[in-house]
Amino acid sequence: MKETLKIVLELGKARISLPVALSALTGYVLFTGTVGVQGWWLTLGVFLMSCSSGAFNHWQESNIDAQMPRTQKRPIPSGKISRLGAFVVAATFAFSGTVILVMTNPPMATILSWVTLFSYNLVYTPLKKVTAFAVIPGSLVGALPPVIGWAAAGGNLFNQDILLVSLFFFIGQIPHFWLLLLMFGDQYKLAGLPSLNQVFNEEQIKRITFTWVLTTLAAGMLVIFFVVKSQLIMFLLLLYSLYLLYSLSVAVFSVNKFRVRPAFFRLNMLYLFMMFLLIADSLLRNVVQMANI
Repeated sequence: MKETLKIVLELGKARISLPVALSALTGYVLFTGTVGVQGWWLTLGVFLMSCSSGAFNHWQESNIDAQMPRTQKRPIPSGKISRLGAFVVAATFAFSGTVILVMTNPPMATILSWVTLFSYNLVYTPLKKVTAFAVIPGSLVGALPPVIGWAAAGGNLFNQDILLVSLFFFIGQIPHFWLLLLMFGDQYKLAGLPSLNQVFNEEQIKRITFTWVLTTLAAGMLVIFFVVKSQLIMFLLLLYSLYLLYSLSVAVFSVNKFRVRPAFFRLNMLYLFMMFLLIADSLLRNVVQMANI
């Protein structure tokens, strides 16, 4: 049972699906100022839908995964589960997530969750085989989860706050991908996938990545100054943003070899800090409002 659960969670890319669910919760709390039972059901539903998308991706790319050292040990190419079994797991995730969202949240949450799944599995995944720039439309997948939470709470989809938060996560997906490319770009070529390594050399990719990091930080500043209300949380986000800017500037322009993994970790921490601190900011604001009533 333990081994089966491990395979199921690996198929669902649980380590990626958890932050996706957290970003949906961020959008929900940003509007309501509280979590509540509905917020937790939303988080679980989005987590299961994200797991479904991840499992379908395993099923779609099993032949490609078998050709890359980084992915050869995934459940399907390693023989831990059949393609049919993986498809059943993916469908079960999708069914469970849909039922939970339909039963506990407004219809828009379910609709946007399915839009996200389609964007990843029917747009981004096939497009990866056609162009090395699939990451641009693929970044929509990272932008939608906060909007799902916001819509589930009853928020207007064209509200400035959620649009700025969504923009931050949209742009943030791009340097995330470029850093992955620096680590595993050669393996993409082994699998016959179009790779930006065929267009740019490593030094160019490094500098383009840095440019996108700067763009991500600029989008983060919009969130910090126009969405965040607590001065303490503004300070914490600014402090980490400046640290990220300094550390990556040193890494990119240093004569020493660029260490990609630490840069990848620091950038991902920015996304986590943004989610946790946006939630904290909204909860604190709600507490203050309640105290003033």
